[in-house]
Amino acid sequence: MIIKEALLEEHSKAQAIKIAKYAILSRKNMRELMDCFSAGEYRIAQRAAYSVLWVVILKPTALKPFIREIVGLMERKDVHVAVVRNSVRVLDTIDIPEEYHGIVMNACFNFLEKPTTPIATKAFSMTTLYKLSKIYPDILPELVLIIEEGWDNETPAFRSRGRKILDYAKALKLKP
Repeated sequence: MIIKEALLEEHSKAQAIKIAKYAILSRKNMRELMDCFSAGEYRIAQRAAYSVLWVVILKPTALKPFIREIVGLMERKDVHVAVVRNSVRVLDTIDIPEEYHGIVMNACFNFLEKPTTPIATKAFSMTTLYKLSKIYPDILPELVLIIEEGWDNETPAFRSRGRKILDYAKALKLKP
């Protein structure tokens, strides 16, 4: 299989899973998928993002050699929004290596504070920061403050995800 060609054949869940299953067979295949994921070509990157999501579901360890690249994609402005969204989603699912904690926290806080960030990216950023707050409790008050400040202007999806974090903070008797 040539992943780029397979991505262009069709955009479906079945195809994304098929590509993900092929990609996890070898590091070479994963490299090919990651090259498509980080490509500047809109359609290729968008479709590859869906397959990368399935990789993390099927075999999260297959992405371990590519964590640096995934973290780097969060900060790029020249990639499709699906690439950024799925990069954050991957990081919200896996254990992030300690060396990337600071970069990931900064990027996630930036996503939350930027009004134009798509809601899915904000939701995954909240979950990622929530997970990291268990290692770095000092970030929880800032996360709570951002959620509370955005509460009235954000979507129901934001409030749903935010409510869980606020309940956690309340259980800790935390005040911003």
